[in-house]
Amino acid sequence: MEKKKLSIPQIIITSVFFLLGILCLLYGITIFLIHSGSKFYMVWFAGSFFFLLLSLMTVFRLFEKIPPAVRIIAVGILCVGLVYLLFTQIMIFSHFKDNTEKELDYLIVLGAQVKESGPSVILQYRLDRAVEYLNANPDTVCIVSGGKGVNEPVSEAEGMKKYLTEHGISSDRILLEDKSTKTTENILYSKELIKDQNSSVGIVTNNFHLYRALRLAKKQISNPIYGISAYSNPVYLPNNMLRESIGVTKDVLKRNMNF
Repeated sequence: MEKKKLSIPQIIITSVFFLLGILCLLYGITIFLIHSGSKFYMVWFAGSFFFLLLSLMTVFRLFEKIPPAVRIIAVGILCVGLVYLLFTQIMIFSHFKDNTEKELDYLIVLGAQVKESGPSVILQYRLDRAVEYLNANPDTVCIVSGGKGVNEPVSEAEGMKKYLTEHGISSDRILLEDKSTKTTENILYSKELIKDQNSSVGIVTNNFHLYRALRLAKKQISNPIYGISAYSNPVYLPNNMLRESIGVTKDVLKRNMNF
């Protein structure tokens, strides 16, 4: 019996799945090679396996062997997941350009990995944005927030203070919060250093992280809160944005924040 050839739409779908699988694989390798300190790159390898599997299933017509009801349910779940992902991405992107010219009372710089050589690239972007703001607003007090991880030589707060002072910010303007291990704690413990509930507070973090940071802060702090967006490398943005969608979901489920 002659094997049926794939139709043009099936060839296109197979090619798209195969291309997506290869792109996910290459991107996962890219994220792995930068040694980000996180194993989130594994999600790209999982995505590569998923798309390549779909490509093979199309080639060998395995979808046709799946009961129609199961196919409909699977497609429905996938569509709901994609819509939810799009929704969270739009919310995250909505704060990419946040900035304030206001003379804030406090600036909270959220921590990230500190290496033997100094702040990681992602943390350096935050600190450079803080230096820019602090130079323009000499009365603002800066809170550097971050504890010491197992793979860090000093606490993130100490490393951040060192970087700021080396870039001309007086140590008298810098307060250390060196106990926190995650964003919710960054906000909670920094709050203890703010004496007046009417003081204005700016949150400095990378653009992809700012939406969640602001929502967490507004849940925990009654002070007026403003976002100050720092740069992030566009090459790593897909990984960071996807990870943030998961972070947003986790914090909403834990009731740490609202959408």
